[in-house]
Amino acid sequence: MAGSGVELGFQFLYPFAVNPVLHRILENWRLHCRPPGFHRVLVAVSGGVDSVVLLRSLALLAADEGLELAVAHFNHRLRGREADADQTFVNRLAGELGLPFFEGCAEVRSASAATRESLEMTGRRLRHAYLATAAQEWKADCIALAHHADDQAELFLIRLFRGAGGTGLGGMRWSSPSPSDPRIPLVRPLLNLSKAELKTWARSEACPFREDKSNRDRSIPRNRIRHELLPLLEAEYQPGIRSVLNRTAELLGDEAAFVDETARRWRTARRRTPFHRLHPAVQRAVLRVELWELGHVGGFDLVEQLRSRTTQISIGRGIAVCREAAGGIREVRSQPRPQTVATRIQVDLKGSSGTVPLGDGALTWTIQASRGRTTARSPAGTECFDLGSVGKSIVLRHWRSGDRFQPLGLSNPARLQNLFVNRKVPAALRRHLWVAEAESGELVWVERMPPGETFKLRPATRRVLKLSIVRTAAPAV
Repeated sequence: MAGSGVELGFQFLYPFAVNPVLHRILENWRLHCRPPGFHRVLVAVSGGVDSVVLLRSLALLAADEGLELAVAHFNHRLRGREADADQTFVNRLAGELGLPFFEGCAEVRSASAATRESLEMTGRRLRHAYLATAAQEWKADCIALAHHADDQAELFLIRLFRGAGGTGLGGMRWSSPSPSDPRIPLVRPLLNLSKAELKTWARSEACPFREDKSNRDRSIPRNRIRHELLPLLEAEYQPGIRSVLNRTAELLGDEAAFVDETARRWRTARRRTPFHRLHPAVQRAVLRVELWELGHVGGFDLVEQLRSRTTQISIGRGIAVCREAAGGIREVRSQPRPQTVATRIQVDLKGSSGTVPLGDGALTWTIQASRGRTTARSPAGTECFDLGSVGKSIVLRHWRSGDRFQPLGLSNPARLQNLFVNRKVPAALRRHLWVAEAESGELVWVERMPPGETFKLRPATRRVLKLSIVRTAAPAV
């Protein structure tokens, strides 16, 4: 291949030299998105203009950059026939380009109701889980996403309003690990291109794409920022506000990454600078990691209290935390640690209800007639299952390496470890959560997650099994 770095050889004079958008995508790919040895790229395509431009651009780059491409589409089942038409459109586009096509789907609305997450968060979780599964199946080196500069500006404002720090305000990076499988990189070759630039290129090249009408729904906070706040800021305050927000996000992200790396090195060093002499930003980063590893969220107020004193600070549930002078955090419990229990407990589902002590709590179960409903009214923390699918007994145990689970709405089983990472379950807590295993060996349920897809309620369900775990103390970590 002629040329080096981001210089373009003569073979790129057409169409790159006459198309500034393609030229910039090529530069982005070479500078930011192409780790050595990466050749197999799974391109996530929704059918919208952003992902269509991404796919067609990478298809033009593929021969000269030595890329193998495949296309993945995830149907959220939120827009009925329109969503199905998007799926058909992407399938045809992949066929037109001669690329392998992977398609997944999930009932995001029902999964959202089951987990009590927002539709947006549930859709994102299930979409990433499917993309990771497809990438593993095809043995992709990375997954290419079509996030662009306008997405970054919107995300900056969303996180600013939530009170995020430098890491959160740093927004999306050119490359980051998949939330469903950290071994799979996500790359974003369009991150410095605006939506307007992408549309202009698509229309100039007569590239068809699909419009998602839900993007105009102003009841969704992101859409209000997109259609109301950003245009107001552009018209009344700063015409280049999107570029300003993107630059700020990049600066904050780089600075936050430097602070986090400094904190990591300090924690692993044999000879360390005294904690009280560290820069406040590094102190905060150290304390956030210490809290996370104990299974606690390091909010601003808690971190600032720990920075300023070494006395105990109550965080509820009979637990306090205390910063030692050296910088580590220890946990102090006002309640004794729960007694040790067996790590494998068989529960025979005989009768109409039962309770099984777990040492730090108890599992309660009830069985009732379904009356033909596919949903059942239950208190928070209680999940419902089709008893016929579950069987006459379940086994309670803790997570084991290699476990796979298919939560409600997910099209295929995923590694439980990846699901924990995706849901930000701290590593210290994972082996203390209970899982329920059916007679078949398949996981019926994982504590703090929705029911397994295989065991969900159906119109044909005759009896409903309700399970809940009530903790009398926080899991010992």
